[in-house]
Amino acid sequence: MFLPLPDLRRPNHPMVLTTLLGLLLLLAWDYAGLDLTLARWFGTAAGFSRENDWLWRHVLHDKLRPWPWVIEFGLLAAIVWPWGNLARLARPRRAQLALTTLAALLLISSIKLHSHTSCPWELQEFGGVASHVSHWAWGVRDGGRGGCFPAGHASTGFAFLGGFFAFRRVLPATAWRWLAGAMGAGLILGLAQQVRGAHYMSHTLWTAWLCWTVAALADGAVSRLMARQARHTPAQGLPAFTEPSAALKPLE
Repeated sequence: MFLPLPDLRRPNHPMVLTTLLGLLLLLAWDYAGLDLTLARWFGTAAGFSRENDWLWRHVLHDKLRPWPWVIEFGLLAAIVWPWGNLARLARPRRAQLALTTLAALLLISSIKLHSHTSCPWELQEFGGVASHVSHWAWGVRDGGRGGCFPAGHASTGFAFLGGFFAFRRVLPATAWRWLAGAMGAGLILGLAQQVRGAHYMSHTLWTAWLCWTVAALADGAVSRLMARQARHTPAQGLPAFTEPSAALKPLE
C-alpha cells in the first residue's frame, strides 16, 4: 500500500524543513568527497570516452538547450493569456511560476560566471591541466578555466520546480507532476553532464537545491502579498486575488 501524499494545501506544510534537510544532505555529500569517486566511474587518464557521445551530448545536451526558453516564453505569455491548468491559477501565481523559473535560470548562470571551479574533464587525473579544488575554496584557482559550478544544463530542468509551489494549493496532483517532471529532467540532464565529464554530481545537487530555494522564497513572498491584498481589497472596492485554499498564510 502506498503512503498518502502530504496535503500541500496546508499552510504549515514543512517546506522549510525539507529545504534544510536538502542542505544537510548536500553538505554531507561534499564532506564525504564523493565527487571524485563518481567521476572515476566514467573518466580515466585518457579522459571521458563519452564526452562527444551521440546520446549524452547531441541528444541530451545540444538538442535540448533551446527548449527550456521556449517553455519559459510560454509561461511569461500565460501571465496575461493563461492556457490549460494555468487558467486555474490566480494571476500572481502565474507570475510567480514564470518569474521564479527565470530567476532560477539567471541565478545559476550568474554563479557559474564567477566560479573558479573547473570541470572534471580539465583535471590532471583525467588528462587535463587542473588540480581538484573544492568549490568551497572561494577565490582559489585550480589551474583550469573555471566557470563550472553549479550545473547550468541541469538548471533547465530544476528551474521549473516553481510549478510545484504555484499549483500546490489549487491543484495538488498537478503540483506533484511538476515536481516529478522538474526533478526527473534535472537529474537526467545532470547525469548526462556527469557521464561526459562536464560536471561533478555535487554541481547538479546544488543546482537542484538553489532552484528549490528560489521557488520556496518566491512562494512565501507571493503568499504574503496575496494575503495583504485580500485584507485590504474590501475597503478599496477592488477585485481580490483569491485561491480555493482555506488560508493564504506564508510558509511556516
